[in-house]
Amino acid sequence: MKVDELVAFVQAELDEARNPEKAEGMAWYMKTEMPFYGVQKPGRTKIMREIKKRFAPESHDEYLAMATALWELPHREEKYLAQGVAVTFGEYMVPDSLPLYTRFIVEGAWWDFVDETATHMIRELVLDFPDEIWPVVDTWIDDEDRWLRRTALICQVGAKEQTDSNRLFDFCTRRMHEKEFFIRKAIGWALREYAKTDAQAVADFAKANREELSGLSFREATKHIGHLVNK
Repeated sequence: MKVDELVAFVQAELDEARNPEKAEGMAWYMKTEMPFYGVQKPGRTKIMREIKKRFAPESHDEYLAMATALWELPHREEKYLAQGVAVTFGEYMVPDSLPLYTRFIVEGAWWDFVDETATHMIRELVLDFPDEIWPVVDTWIDDEDRWLRRTALICQVGAKEQTDSNRLFDFCTRRMHEKEFFIRKAIGWALREYAKTDAQAVADFAKANREELSGLSFREATKHIGHLVNK
């Protein structure tokens, strides 16, 4: 019953805030034919606050059911709120939630869904449950799905001192031959973020692999540490 009530609430709130003009612009920006209500982030944040107050799941099964029900709705904002549920109720961010998060990546198949999942869900799993989750993510770096490869590369963005730097550099090495834009960008982003924690390590990696890294990856990785790379 709670899941049905949640879906009805979300659809009613989004419908009330609908803005066709913004919906058109949002679809154009995301390069998608998936429909939008035209409710931007501030409006979705307001809805998410109400979900947190009124629809907190009472079990892991209910958590999965709530997020899945929203994810299966047709509009992009409904799917954003599915991801919001997944992150907001973080006590249920456990290994058994990995199939749901994988679904967000594979079915979402675009950077907005993938990056949210990678940096707010998969990251928490690899940090909290490394023995269970890393063996799965280790297979993603060579997966034929570019979004799983991207996730493996960026899932430690924001991990700071907890970053598994050996894995980060290994993953970047294994994918730096790719011409795929979203992979090249991911390498640069992941390295640039880790440079905030260990600038010298990233500088050394970038210098050692300057010929193999794409120009995009190298520029992004060394954006704020040029003084170390060029010395």
